[in-house]
Amino acid sequence: MHGAQSKRDLAMELQAQLPILRPSIHTRRANLTVKFQDLYGFTVEGNVDDVNVLNEVREKVRQQGRVWWALEASKGANWYLQPQVSSLSEGIVLKSSLKFSALANAMTLKKLIRKGIPPVLRPKVWFSLSGAAKKKSTVPESYYNDLTKAVEGKVTPATRQIDHDLPRTFPGHPWLDTPQGHAALRRVLVGYSFRDSDVGYCQGLNYVAALLLLVMKTEEDAFWMLAVLLENVLVNDCYTNNLSGCHVEQRVFKDLLSKKCPRIAAHLEALEFDVSLVATEWFLCLFAKSLPSETTLRVWDVLFYEGAKVLFHAALAIFKMKEEDLLLAHQVGDVINIIQRTTHHLFDPDELLTVAFNKIGFMTTNTISKQRKKQEPEVMKELDERLRRLNSLREDDR
Repeated sequence: MHGAQSKRDLAMELQAQLPILRPSIHTRRANLTVKFQDLYGFTVEGNVDDVNVLNEVREKVRQQGRVWWALEASKGANWYLQPQVSSLSEGIVLKSSLKFSALANAMTLKKLIRKGIPPVLRPKVWFSLSGAAKKKSTVPESYYNDLTKAVEGKVTPATRQIDHDLPRTFPGHPWLDTPQGHAALRRVLVGYSFRDSDVGYCQGLNYVAALLLLVMKTEEDAFWMLAVLLENVLVNDCYTNNLSGCHVEQRVFKDLLSKKCPRIAAHLEALEFDVSLVATEWFLCLFAKSLPSETTLRVWDVLFYEGAKVLFHAALAIFKMKEEDLLLAHQVGDVINIIQRTTHHLFDPDELLTVAFNKIGFMTTNTISKQRKKQEPEVMKELDERLRRLNSLREDDR
């Protein structure tokens, strides 16, 4: 893994140093498709306008990096990893002994993270602020290596599904779609399937774990990021067999859409359009399969600091951004096309996150938790009824 890892890091570093793409005079046409790789090795396909947007995003990333380095120079290295700063993101009540400077640092950090963590700092910042480092510290240092050795060669329904999904996970990627990439992804997914047998493996996690592997410096750190994501950041039961948590999230999202974007919600209801047709993939894959990589990672920057509420902010923003177009849609297929075109070409993360945090309205984790509790009984009732019908059909077939 480490040999392939170092080659991948070097490739990413060289990619970041490439000169800004400048379309030639022969390509200055909006309908001409161009292809190239982004910072994380994904092939980007778009028109010249998309290329220009990506150039602007790359410059924003450089500028944001300079802001982080300047703060490190003035506040000290790793100032954002101080316990007092990270604890504020967890909703811990401030003690009188907590200095004003710590509160100011926490507010600064929240604004910084919403504007984006520089790619070179992402592994360290994510690992600390998400709680992954703390989770890893509670077990022996050899935990991950011992786990992967212990489960090697074992076959379960989860491992069979993982093996089936490996070649379908970001096919064509220069590292993920190689024997080394498949092996690393398999170790992370299989390892976690044995760590938490209730979750085991669920389709969608392959995309999440793959993107974590590209960002984190080591395979082991990617494993712990997946663990903290499933065990602490996201809602419970999101990836269990009956996907009850995911069903709850879909109901909460539909309710929030009605409150935050009432015109859109009413129009979609008139078309008999179920938002879960597009949103289920968003919540299961955490946008990894829907948005460009840097835009996805900008959502994850906030996710690992502020929690799962950002998924609702981002999902609502996608609909809000295309409100007028959606109101003109007359068929379900039109709605799906509008949403998919929007997500596939959201190359500027600020375009999405500005709407998500400035035009959707205030939402707290507590508010969303209350909505979840409200929806859970109805979801469980529906799932129980579905299971009874399924069992009845099986009895009839005997």
